[in-house]
Amino acid sequence: MHPTLADAVHALEGFYPPSTAQSWDQVGLVSGDLEQPVSRVLFAVDPTLAVIDEARELGADLLVTHHPLLLRGIHSVATSTAKGASVTALVVHDIALYVAHTNADVAEPGVNDALVDACGLTDVEPLAVVEGQPLGRVGSLPAPNTLAEFTTALYAALPPSAGGVRVAGPPGARVQRVAVMGGAGDDMFDHVRAAGADVFVTADLRHHPVLEAREEARGGTPYLVDAGHWATESLWLTEAARRLEAALADGDPSASRVETHISTLRTDPWTFVVGAEPPGGTS
Repeated sequence: MHPTLADAVHALEGFYPPSTAQSWDQVGLVSGDLEQPVSRVLFAVDPTLAVIDEARELGADLLVTHHPLLLRGIHSVATSTAKGASVTALVVHDIALYVAHTNADVAEPGVNDALVDACGLTDVEPLAVVEGQPLGRVGSLPAPNTLAEFTTALYAALPPSAGGVRVAGPPGARVQRVAVMGGAGDDMFDHVRAAGADVFVTADLRHHPVLEAREEARGGTPYLVDAGHWATESLWLTEAARRLEAALADGDPSASRVETHISTLRTDPWTFVVGAEPPGGTS
């Protein structure tokens, strides 16, 4: 007998309690009947129309995403809009949608712990505590490395994305203490400086905040790494899927009652890059 959506939601909320989400966030169950059976679950970063189609083609009963579908208020679910078409597709095809966003960021293990592993950090601690929750992580590489070597290894550890990894700092600079924040993190610079980090790995870094941060650093630390929003957060999906499958195994992990799948779609919106500068190129 398959577990119900209520069973899956109970497990997910045990891993990622909604109460730990930031106050502005919208997490939890978006669509679905708590009594419906769940036999197949798809995990993805974004609940895009293409991902919902992937869930439908897979025969998934439940789609678990990191990013919310309905973060801001909407006043229509007509299929003339992308949001409306998404909600309609979920309902028509009996696909439940569950969101674990900032509550998955702060969880242990969670989104930022997966990024910590990709960076190879040890002696890890929270980067900051915001609204009573640990945001980001900071730790150390086993040995000092150059900024170019560190970011090249990070690029290899991340899923491929069109944008690659953007770096602000001299390629030959020595780094060891590393701060990370999956997704957008350019509001964390004060915490990064307070933590004494040599380099900050995050995403969605904008021109003016980065320029100001580099000016404040006078060319020194912290150096900044934009590794892409989708890439830095997609690493978490595998562990989240494994945990849900184990939780719904009825005490016997070898006889799980659900299949879990990781979306094969790259929902990074960028398609290609022209003229990227290699390490050591003209600055």
